[in-house]
Amino acid sequence: MTVFGTYLLVQAGAWTESGAIRISRTALLSSLQFTVAVVSILGAHELGHYVLARWHRVSASLPYFIPLPLLGFGTLGAVIRVRDRIPTRNALVDIGAAGPLAGFVICLPFLAWGYAHSRFVPLPPTGGPVLGPMSLWNVLQHGLPSLDVPIYGDNLLLRLFERVFLGPRPQGMEGIEAHPFILAGWLGTLVTMLNLFPVGQLDAGHLTYALFGKRARAIGWIALLLLAGLAVLVSFTWVAWLLVVLLVVGVKHPPVTLPEEPLGASRGWLCVATLVVAVLCFLPAPFVALL
Repeated sequence: MTVFGTYLLVQAGAWTESGAIRISRTALLSSLQFTVAVVSILGAHELGHYVLARWHRVSASLPYFIPLPLLGFGTLGAVIRVRDRIPTRNALVDIGAAGPLAGFVICLPFLAWGYAHSRFVPLPPTGGPVLGPMSLWNVLQHGLPSLDVPIYGDNLLLRLFERVFLGPRPQGMEGIEAHPFILAGWLGTLVTMLNLFPVGQLDAGHLTYALFGKRARAIGWIALLLLAGLAVLVSFTWVAWLLVVLLVVGVKHPPVTLPEEPLGASRGWLCVATLVVAVLCFLPAPFVALL
């Protein structure tokens, strides 16, 4: 099932009493806009990896998308398969940084258009008195909060675009009637952020190994401890990514075939640019609850 098809059924479709799917024209347009933006952002991310892999003569597959018929997004992201050992630390930085930087650049015009065509609105009445984080500590004490009205967390990049295109938030107008491009941009920054934890063979893990060699494993364990702290103190949704990294990704990184080749100075600037992207995209709490 394609990303569009999955998202369309989840977001645009409504089941009738007879079991048929009814799709409104407005929802169809929103789904198309969201899908174009998501495919562009996530596709650019993986194509960045692919192009630089081929540039360094590393065998890699073309990107393919992972459908996800949950959470209303339609996709869990896109991936490529790197079939060869990466030859040098310079190639490791190029391939690792190309993805998040390419996805980030493509994300910017979609966010600009989205915020330019959105407006502040009051939050819908739900009976919940306040907004709050969904930390694991709070969940254990009070149970799972209601997510009937999904409220997506902010990062520095989203707040910057909001400030530029919408201005300060008026009192009592804590919500945004968001254009589909904003949700797509939010998802793009989330995927970028997840890949920029310096662990194992994640994008930032490649950069960390290129910079620090075998010490990258210790840095990875520190990052996992910080991730666990986010889950306990800020948002329990981090538990899912913590389990994925521990059980699927791991903290080990395979060595390059030519470790003696020195790391070029320009690769250091690529690492700095990627770090800036990581800071701008960092979402302490991907979701916020009405408690």
